[in-house]
Amino acid sequence: MPTDSSRMPAAEALRVDAQHNRTRIVEAARELFADAGLDVTMTDIARRSGVGVATLYRRFPTKESLVAEAFAGQIEECASVVEDGLADPDPWRAFRTVLERVCAMQAVDKGFTGAFVSTFPDAVGFDRLRARAEEGFGELTRRAKEAGALRADFTFHDITLLLMANSGIVADTPETAVAASRRLVSLMLQAFRATDAAPLPPAPPLGLHHLVCPPTP
Repeated sequence: MPTDSSRMPAAEALRVDAQHNRTRIVEAARELFADAGLDVTMTDIARRSGVGVATLYRRFPTKESLVAEAFAGQIEECASVVEDGLADPDPWRAFRTVLERVCAMQAVDKGFTGAFVSTFPDAVGFDRLRARAEEGFGELTRRAKEAGALRADFTFHDITLLLMANSGIVADTPETAVAASRRLVSLMLQAFRATDAAPLPPAPPLGLHHLVCPPTP
């Protein structure tokens, strides 16, 4: 049996090499996006993956298509985290656990937030999972309020504020980043509890897009 592409028929060898290139590109993109966010260039990704820029664009004609592919696993995990929360009969525990887990994902991956709030017209599955995650978290919020555990004046804008703060965590290791995120989320959850909650100032009109796209003057 052949063990490498040099011993395979030409057509099969081309398919294997193409798949290897695609895998290397996606892995390189994931590493760079996690370390530096989505601002890294396609040239940077080609260099890290060891393929030419032309090869990269043959596999991924647009940066958006590469981002969607690179973060497909993360968005699926995020949706799964929310689904797990929806299955939890304890509304406050579900709300708390989902926030903790999503913020931990964000803390170790600088590209996660940008990918989550981006729109990918050619990646229907990605957008569907993201919408499901957002709708699910809205339901978790409603349940926690109805149970009397989450303060009545809590809004989705407060989630944006938390994610903004969490995205600013800087740490030497992923473990430290996760520990810092847990500490931050724990402090914020105490503020979110309905018990003895003092009135808050009005919530600013912040949407998830404000996490990566500050409004221009």
